[in-house]
Order: sequence, then structure tokens, then C-alpha cells
Amino acid sequence: MSRFRLEDFPLLETSPTSAAMLRAKLGEMLTSSTSARIHVESMDPKTGEYKVIVHGTLDTEETPFEAE
Repeated sequence: MSRFRLEDFPLLETSPTSAAMLRAKLGEMLTSSTSARIHVESMDPKTGEYKVIVHGTLDTEETPFEAE
């Protein structure tokens, strides 16, 4: 799996985007974080609409393979 970088955050807000791309980028972000949590701010069972907030700390330390 690719490592999520600070430069990738704007990609999360790009619209329209596919659910598959968003799932992949969110997965990269979560696995590249030292801590993460999610807060469900709202959810409408009638429409299926939801709003979640992801809060975490991205591991920004470079590995030896990433050093240029």
C-alpha cells in the first residue's frame, strides 16, 4: 500500500471522485497515521446521508527507502 503524504490531502476533496479512489486514499491515510479516530457527526437513516470527521496524526517521518 502507498504511503499517504501531506500533499495528498487536496486529493481527498477533489470532486467528483469514485468511491474506490476515496476508499484507497482514506486507507492510505489511516495506515500512514500514528493515531486516528472518527467521529460520526450526523447520519440520516431515511436518506443514507452521513457526515464523519477523521482526526489523527500523520506519520511524516521518512523511511530510508523514501529519502532522496
